[in-house]
Amino acid sequence: MGKLTSKRRHSIRKSQVSGILERLKEEIGDGADQFEGKNIEIIETNQDVHLYLIDKEPVLLEKDGILFPSLRGAVSRPFPQKRIVVDMGAVSYVVNGADIMRPGVVDVTPDVTAGKPVQIVDERHGKPLALGIALYDAADILAQEKGKVARTWHHVGDDIWNLEF
Repeated sequence: MGKLTSKRRHSIRKSQVSGILERLKEEIGDGADQFEGKNIEIIETNQDVHLYLIDKEPVLLEKDGILFPSLRGAVSRPFPQKRIVVDMGAVSYVVNGADIMRPGVVDVTPDVTAGKPVQIVDERHGKPLALGIALYDAADILAQEKGKVARTWHHVGDDIWNLEF
């Protein structure tokens, strides 16, 4: 696949901003309001990944056609929706890009849906460690005893995190 690199950076028209925020609201609900800003730019990359800079901060990520707050955005503008909470023993694995396994899951917000993005947070501080795609709905995750429950999509130190612009 190769290293992720920035190809082009440009401002977004005001007419496009409302569409982006509407798509975000469909994913995370009312938490989308805090992702508004005066200046929104897009960074296009050599892969199917786009970063949206809001007031020069990379807070939104579009990957595989899904728009969701980036890990930096989830840290700087926390929102309570779409969370899988992992125990402290799983933290070192998650920050290195491991998929989320059921034994490490402590809690799941009821709005987690199979095939949709989620944020993976630690149980002690509630700080986002990674973003993933849920493999099951919230109730199904909690009902399981073992197995993979989310595929990691973006984590600290990956190509998206380290992208220079």
